[in-house]
Formats: sequence, C-alpha cells, structure tokens
Amino acid sequence: MRVWHIGFWALWVLTPVLADTPTATDATPKGHYVVSSPHHVISFEIDERDGWPTYQILRFGKPVIAPSHLGFILKDAGKFTYDLRVSAANPNAQSVDQTWEQPWGERRYVHDHHAEQTFHLIEKKGMHRSMDLVVRVFDDGVGFRYAFPDQEHLHDVAIADELTEFNIADPATAWWMPWGESHDTELLYGRTPLTELSTAHTPLTLRTKDHVHIEIHEAALVDFAGMYVQRSDEQHLRAHLVPASEGWAARRTAPFQTPWRMVVITDSAAALYESNMELNLNEPNALGDVSWVQPGKFLGIWWEMFHETWTWASGPKHGATTEHAKRYIDFAAAHHFRGLLIEGWNEGWDSNWAGDGSSFSFTRPYPDFDLPAIAAYARQKGVHLIGHHETGGDTSNYEAQMGAGFDLYQSLGIDAVKTGYVADADQIHHQDAAGLKRTEWHDSQYMSNHYLKVVAEAAKRHIMIDSHEPIKDTGLRRTYPNWLSREGSRGQEYNAFGIPVNPPEHETNLVFTRMLGGPMDFTPGVFDLKHIRPCCSVPTTLMKQLALYVVLYSPVTMAADRIEAYAARPDAFRFIEDVPTDWAETRVLNAEVGDYVTIARKDRHSEDWYLGSITDENGRWLSVSLGFLDPGRHYRAEIYRDGPAAHWDTHPYDYVIESREVSATDTLPLRLAPGGGEAIRFVALPIPKRAH
Repeated sequence: MRVWHIGFWALWVLTPVLADTPTATDATPKGHYVVSSPHHVISFEIDERDGWPTYQILRFGKPVIAPSHLGFILKDAGKFTYDLRVSAANPNAQSVDQTWEQPWGERRYVHDHHAEQTFHLIEKKGMHRSMDLVVRVFDDGVGFRYAFPDQEHLHDVAIADELTEFNIADPATAWWMPWGESHDTELLYGRTPLTELSTAHTPLTLRTKDHVHIEIHEAALVDFAGMYVQRSDEQHLRAHLVPASEGWAARRTAPFQTPWRMVVITDSAAALYESNMELNLNEPNALGDVSWVQPGKFLGIWWEMFHETWTWASGPKHGATTEHAKRYIDFAAAHHFRGLLIEGWNEGWDSNWAGDGSSFSFTRPYPDFDLPAIAAYARQKGVHLIGHHETGGDTSNYEAQMGAGFDLYQSLGIDAVKTGYVADADQIHHQDAAGLKRTEWHDSQYMSNHYLKVVAEAAKRHIMIDSHEPIKDTGLRRTYPNWLSREGSRGQEYNAFGIPVNPPEHETNLVFTRMLGGPMDFTPGVFDLKHIRPCCSVPTTLMKQLALYVVLYSPVTMAADRIEAYAARPDAFRFIEDVPTDWAETRVLNAEVGDYVTIARKDRHSEDWYLGSITDENGRWLSVSLGFLDPGRHYRAEIYRDGPAAHWDTHPYDYVIESREVSATDTLPLRLAPGGGEAIRFVALPIPKRAH
C-alpha cells in the first residue's frame, strides 16, 4: 500500500493489478467482449451487431440494459456508428482498488473499486475514422465515455447529437421530470410506467418489476453539452445532447473525451442513494490545498421578499439595508451561524431583471446599504457574509464584471457567493466573438463552460460557489471542491409561489432523483408554515422541516425563515442550531422511492450522530435499528417528533421534544404524521473510566 498527500488530502492507493475477468476467448464471437465488476455482480458486454456496436449490462447474469446502440451524429459528416470494428485495447481489464478522502461531503472516505477496459471502434471502410469507448464496471453499475483521438478526418469535431441507447430489459416504473419546458429543472417529478415517459432530465430513476433500482445519469460534464433522454419505443431510451445556438450540440478539437454515461444498478433505493460511482468517475481535486473551503449554515435576507414585506428592489420596503443586515448579523452570531446571505444589495433590481440582467452591477451597492461597514461588522461578530450575483441570464454582462465583483468580495473577506441565472430554460443570452446576440439552454456546452469559469475564477480568490438555476450536478465537486452546492430543482421557494406548492411527497422524490446528482440548496427550515402569503402554506409538519437538514444534503444549508419565526419557537430551533453540514459517514436506514426515507449521518467534527426521517402524504410507523452508532458507547437521543395529532394540513405544529439514553443495541420506533418527519440528535456520552 502506498500513501500520497495532496494538499491536506490523504490518498491511499493499491497498485493496480490485472483482473482475472476474461475479455474474449476462442469460444466467443469475433468482436464480442465482456468486462465484469470486481465481485462479478455486474458485467458489461460489447460486440459488433450487424456492423453497429452494441452493449448490454447484466446483473448476476440477467440483462438490466438490453442490447443498445452506441455512437454519434456528426455535423455535416453523418452518423459515426455503422460498420465499426470493435477491439480491446488490452487482453485483460485493469483493476483499480483505492480509497480517497473528501475535504467535505456525505462521508469522509470514498472507496473506488472497479475494472476498466478501453475498446477501439474503427470504421472498416471509407476514412477509417476511430473513437474509443472507455468502460469502468463497478459492483453497483457501469460508467462509459467516448474518447476521440486526433486524426486526419476528425480533428475539429462538431457533434450534432448522440445515439447512445439505454434499452431497459424489464418493465419499470420511472420517476422523471420532462426536459425542454420553461424553467424545466424546477418542475415536479412524475411517477409513471416507463412506457409513458417522453423526454427526461437526468438523473432518471427507474425501478423494475423485480425491484432492481436504476439511475441513468452522466458524470464529469466538462466542455460538452448536457445529456437528456427520450423514449423512442416501449422501454427504449436514447440519449440526446442539448443543442447550441450555432446549430450543433458540442464542438471540440481532438483529442478529447466526452462525459461519462452512467448506469447505477442496485437492489434497493437505499443502495442507489449510497452509491459513490458519480464521484469516482470524476477527476481528483484540481485546486490543491482547499482548507479554506468551509461548509456551514447560514441565514438570509431573503424569505421576507416572499412574504412581500420586503423587496429586492430599492424603495421604502427595500430588504437589503444596513439596519436590517446588522440585525440579522446579531441573530446569526447569537445562534452560531457561520453565514448571512443578503440579496438585493446591488444596483439592478429595480429593472425587469428576470431574463434580462443587463442592468445589474456587481460592485455598486444601493445607497441604503453600506457594504464595507456591514462586512466589518460581520467580521467583528464572527459571521461571514455570503455574496450574491444574480445575472438574470445575461452571462456577457456578468463575465464582463465577474472579476471585479469577486475582487470586491475578496477585499472585504466575503468567502462565499450565491449565483443566479433566472431566465427561461433556453433563454440564457450572451454575445459571441462577432458581437452577435445568442440564446442558449442552461445545460448547453456554452453554459457548461460558463459555470465552470465562474467556479475557477472564484477559486483563485478562495471563494466558494452555490449556484442557483444551475447546470445539473455531475460530481465536479470532487475536482473543484469550492463548488459546494446548487439548486437545480423545485426548492422551498415554491411553497411561497403557490403555483402549486410542493406536495408532501416532493422531498421523498428529491432524495432519489435530483439528490442522486449531488448537494442541493433546498433552503429548509421554514417555521411560519401558514402565513407566508394569503395564497400559500407549506405542506409539511414543523418536525419535517427539521428532518430535512439531515435528509436533503448540502454542505451550505440555509435556515430559510425570518428570524422572528425562529425566536417564536426556540425549542424547535435548537435542532437547527445544533445540526452540522459536514459528515464523516452516511447511512440510509430505510427507504422507498417517493414514499419515505430515513438517513443517519455522523458529524465529521464530533462523535455525534444525527437522524432524519420523512414521509409523503401518508403517515408511517417505522422501526430503525441504532446499529449505526458506535458499539459500546451510550448516547443521549434528543428527539424532535410529530405529536399524536400532527398532520401537515390541519395540525403542523403538534410536536414533542424528548430525550432518552440509547446505544447501538437499541431499536427506535418512528411515528411519522402525514406529511411529517422526525429529527434526532445522538449526543455521544463520555465513556466511563474503568476502575483500577
């Protein structure tokens, strides 16, 4: 075993050895190869089928992905998929078995164990163009990516679309969100037979009739168009690439690699969530020492705008004032919050900015907001301001000012920024090199590069990024650890919009759909459940709002409500004060997609554990073993649970707070009210000293 130190990371790597899995034998047809996972759970097969390379994925010998085509449509060059010869780069697959450490995350150490093989796909006739298929097979799924070597007839490559298929072998249920609609990442998830799916974002979640759980997604989306899937027939899905305004989807200069196409396959919803495949398909930390990246909780001058008591725009109800900011800083300091987000501080909010951010300045505050004085006051109180850059979808205006905006924040000690791109899904606008105005999708190749440019520029100044209206998460937090979180789905704000509010099942859907991609800034913690605006109430019990801090992971997590709402219920607010946002270990204790889930997490900086359990509109009686607790140790379980009359609609404030002593040998009952939840802090008690 060897040990490398990268920055403050430690990386344990076992020297790669050759797998004992054969890739081809004399008995197999020409062009047919098999790569199996380390424990022979999953196998990936590829062969030449009528001159069109196809693959399939089997679990314990049974097809999960039936034979499916590979390839691309090239702009002005036709399909690159027919009449290809398949050959393996090496006689045996390479085996990788390593454990690496995250600087922050849902678990401290991540195990990466897979078999890897590269296949050459070469045209038998014509120009003899070639591309490679790099395959990694894990015990819980497969990742594969295309690699284009530099060659005479494929140097400047314009890809019109992708032809990769995912043909699901068994009848399945799908949890999905349609691609291609206005604000299309902020729609509710539907649950239908797979045969009713049209187009869908990834992650796409499936469950077969035999309760095999499948996630289709991509990893390491860099300088490429995002992928969505479309059902072509029955249960046949085909990948598509988000188009660019120039008439192609992705344009690259060879050599280059595409993002990984990823199929996670498990026997339970819990195992689907616990998979590390996405992270393991991304490159290691590229930033070096990232000890300056600090997770934490924050308050915000934000929710009052939804109450319509304050406004983002200037005027008599302006929220981002020096007076309001100091009051929030005082509250944050008194209750040990790391950060305070202040929205609406900069010029530009008086315009019709949604979809047109050309008026935004990222350095000039409104006259009633003394930014340097507020930053100094926050530092004095030990609170970190969180900056805000809303672009209104105008990336050219933002990129022209981005460096100055980050420089201003760095000079004031502001080390985190929430960015925003409020515009319809295909209405991101920018000017190209020729000065022509163009519009793009949020998940286009142009935006893939833009979001990463923001993260890289922020990293130069030791600034963390929380992206709203973002491109989807594909695990790049491993490579760029300052990209802490993002929105990318319907968050808490929709409970204020009322168009409609998020139903009680929404968060139980999110865990096994959007959250499979990575951290989400959902903004939990609303306490004033019935008085947002006359139109709206939050369909949840108060205890569910607490449980969301454990269930919906984000290293930067907001306490979304007004400070007056927290001051009115200090007993329940105590859990939000206590719960951390950085974890040493994560366990999913029980779950069914869209119905309920219970997650336990261990604090990275103490011996304490936390548990969150939530349900949909149905009440649940669950029993959980506490075997995740450290053996031989006792804990004080501080329990925040729904009361006997609790119900999301009629009695959201019926709750009980109690404590008891427990250990790893105990089992706890969880009674979840309709739309309810339960949150528990397990405080590790001192280990008694032995008498001599």
